Amino acid sequence: MGSGGIATIIAASSLAIIAIAVAYVVVRFGRLVDEARVSLKVLTDETAPLIDELNTTVTLVNGPLHSINRVSKNIEEMSDKLNAATSTFVDKNSSAVKVAGALLSAAQLGKSRSKKKKKAE
Repeated sequence: MGSGGIATIIAASSLAIIAIAVAYVVVRFGRLVDEARVSLKVLTDETAPLIDELNTTVTLVNGPLHSINRVSKNIEEMSDKLNAATSTFVDKNSSAVKVAGALLSAAQLGKSRSKKKKKAE
């Protein structure tokens, strides 16, 4: 056996080692893909019920929110009507408003005087 035969044996051995290394990598990668597939299946199986529960929860929360929305719109309409009525009353009866303001001031003044008398006693 000459130097060419030895080189051929070394090259063949090197190729065999490389082939074994590539086969090992392919087998490991196959296992990784299998594990990823199993993990994805488990994730999918657990996610579907979770999404259904989330959908149910959102539906249950939206019901009262619609009721609150209707109530707040009714309150807004009432306050707008009250504001309009007050504005109309003030515009048409400005003298009555002045008299009412004077009466309220007098009532508050009388109230503060009675408190001062009670403290003095």
